[in-house]
Amino acid sequence: MNRRNFLYKTLLTTAVLGTTAGILITPRRVYAAWPKVAFDKKDLSDAIKSIYGESNLVESTKVELKAPDIAENGAIVPINVKTKLKNVESIMIFVEHNPQPLSSGYMLTSLSEPKIGTRIKMGKTSKIVATIKSDGKVYSASKEVKVTIGGCGG
Repeated sequence: MNRRNFLYKTLLTTAVLGTTAGILITPRRVYAAWPKVAFDKKDLSDAIKSIYGESNLVESTKVELKAPDIAENGAIVPINVKTKLKNVESIMIFVEHNPQPLSSGYMLTSLSEPKIGTRIKMGKTSKIVATIKSDGKVYSASKEVKVTIGGCGG
């Protein structure tokens, strides 16, 4: 048997088994689901309202937001959000002056550690708002980050 025949038979077998397994195994949740309406909002309060039903958030010391005071490049701004709250359902990050304020959202299970680290884009100097939903209540923290070179078309 030459190499081409071997690869062809291997790929064919894998494709058949993969298709068969895909039919038998169906996920309980769709993990790529997202709040499209919230991502399409152009105003910070509208984006927050589309997620939580209200736009007035109260700052809480229970949410720890770590972001730089000055971001030299708005295309890569490191952000860390964590909390010691129990039963955290979600963590959302908003950037006030971005074209789309909802930067990212994370749905968590009760088995997850409520802590995320990511990099976001910022078009210009703006307030970053991190929200955490836990036991049906929403907690938030915010920080102003100065951007010297914009990353969202700024």
